[in-house]
Amino acid sequence: MTPVRAGSGGREPSPWLALVALCIGFFMILVDVTIVSVAQRSIMADLRADLGSIVWVTSAYLLAGAVPLLVSGRLGDRFGPGRVYIAGLVVFTAASAWCGLSGTAGMLIAARAVQGLGSALMTPQTMAVITRVFPSAKLGAALGAWGATAGVATLFGPLAGGLIVDTLGWQWIFFVNVPVGAVALGLALWLLPPLPTRRLPFDFVGVALSGLGLFCLVLGLQEGERWSWDQRPWGLVLAGAALLAGFAVWEGKSRRAPLMPLGLFHDRNFSVSTVVIATVSFMMSGFMLPVMLYLQIALGFSAVHAAVTTTPMALVSGLLAPVAGRLSDRLHPRDVIGFGCAALGAGVCWFAAVAKADAGQWALMAPMALVGVGVAATYSPISAAATRNLPHRDAGSGAGVYNTARMVGAVLGSASVGALMQALVADKLPKRGTGGAGELVGALPASLRPGFSSAMGQSMLLCAVVLAFGVLASVCYRRSGAPAAERGQPLVPAGH
Repeated sequence: MTPVRAGSGGREPSPWLALVALCIGFFMILVDVTIVSVAQRSIMADLRADLGSIVWVTSAYLLAGAVPLLVSGRLGDRFGPGRVYIAGLVVFTAASAWCGLSGTAGMLIAARAVQGLGSALMTPQTMAVITRVFPSAKLGAALGAWGATAGVATLFGPLAGGLIVDTLGWQWIFFVNVPVGAVALGLALWLLPPLPTRRLPFDFVGVALSGLGLFCLVLGLQEGERWSWDQRPWGLVLAGAALLAGFAVWEGKSRRAPLMPLGLFHDRNFSVSTVVIATVSFMMSGFMLPVMLYLQIALGFSAVHAAVTTTPMALVSGLLAPVAGRLSDRLHPRDVIGFGCAALGAGVCWFAAVAKADAGQWALMAPMALVGVGVAATYSPISAAATRNLPHRDAGSGAGVYNTARMVGAVLGSASVGALMQALVADKLPKRGTGGAGELVGALPASLRPGFSSAMGQSMLLCAVVLAFGVLASVCYRRSGAPAAERGQPLVPAGH
């Protein structure tokens, strides 16, 4: 690997210092996601939001984070991943303050969308920098450390969020990002190395097709229950699918720097990884939504109590992620990743089976630990398998496409499980006043808890069904040969 030189002093900076700077911002993004899941019930009560609105608080963030990912990967190629990462960090931090100041559900959803835009600018740059500053032999270990950061964030987020919500109020889960963002900004300015750039035109048609397609698809899924599944949601879903199909056709025909260079998919492991990470992200986004509502509404747990119940997942994944990263450097990707997807699916089914109105905390913590095993064996190993064969010149495009697949999976998971959850709640719970089944912010009567618990448990099973496709796809991995990055062979033609 050609070393990356510092811009002025000529010294070779440590790639591990760059990783530290990236992990601070990455940690903040993940903590924000997990904190919001704990605060859902408090936000519903304070802003008088229904179940559909609280799902949009998550989906708006994910949707706004998914649509610009392909563009932000290209921006990193053009202006440097460090600069784009810093810009995203500023946007994310400012939007966090806006979230805390929101007085209505609509304002909070809008602020969360801007937060998602900031995360979209940041996320591809982390993978692009890691791929370009670490040699292939150490890439798994670096991504393992990156995955361990995710595990720590998943552990810290719910616990800190529970304490903040119970003591200061939900607004402070966003205000806390302001000082953390300031520290992350200082470290990024200090530690991120300058990397070579290249000027490429933007594919505005591709941006429009992919953005409108995702928006229509998610809006149709999300609002289907509210619109009684009449022609409006189905029309949006079909329009979204058609626009995304048109996007794929356009990208295949485009010869001037397409957003999604199809040459990337010539590498089988990259192609398989985009499918598998989409299924894993679908599960993680969709699973945690009913889990937190079940713990706080059906079982009556406080925010802290609910967070403690999910800690085995984060603790186990944080401890095992570095091990899984090293194993991904040595073992066949199919073995590590296939096992991880199977463990995730088994953990989801186990939790759904014990999610009863009278479930004990320990009975719920055991399947969460199994989910943590699956998280450790999927996120960083999938990232390593996806990027190991990409040459440095394609790091930005590859990271953009990969992270788009990850975020699209998360968006569809949140929207699909949210829609199923709303339909099951409406079916199993009688109407409560004018708010209907979505009026769940008060204490749930004992007679309604079994029905609500059943609705939450059944909605989780959709995640297990989608994960089955991830297990099947993982069989298609092949053992990595000499990395393209070290052979100097681009997967994307130079004209792209």
